[in-house]
Amino acid sequence: MITKELVAASTEPLVLSLLSRGESYGYALIQEVKRLSGDKIEWTDGMLYPVLHRMEREGWIESRWGEAENGRKRKYYSLSKVGKKTLKQQREQWNAVSGVFKQLWRENYV
Repeated sequence: MITKELVAASTEPLVLSLLSRGESYGYALIQEVKRLSGDKIEWTDGMLYPVLHRMEREGWIESRWGEAENGRKRKYYSLSKVGKKTLKQQREQWNAVSGVFKQLWRENYV
C-alpha cells in the first residue's frame, strides 16, 4: 500500500486527470483509481467526497445531479475551464518532481 501522505498529495491531480477523460461520479472515481493503481491506492468515500467538494468550491470541477441506471440519483462531476488550467499546472509540478526521482534513481544514488 502507498502511504496516506502520498495518497493525499496525489488525490487532486488524480481526480483532475480522471475527469479530463469525461464526467464521472464518486464511486466510479474510487474504482478507477483502484484499478489503475493495481489495488495500491484505495480511496474511501470519507476521503474523496470532501476533496471533491473543496475542488468544486475552488471552481476546478462542476457537478450536476443525474439519474443512475437503477433510477437512483447520482452526482456527476466534470472538469471546468479553471480545472483544465489547474490540471496543466499540477501535471507540470508532478513531472518536475518525477524527473528528479528518475535522475536520482538512474544515477544509483539509492
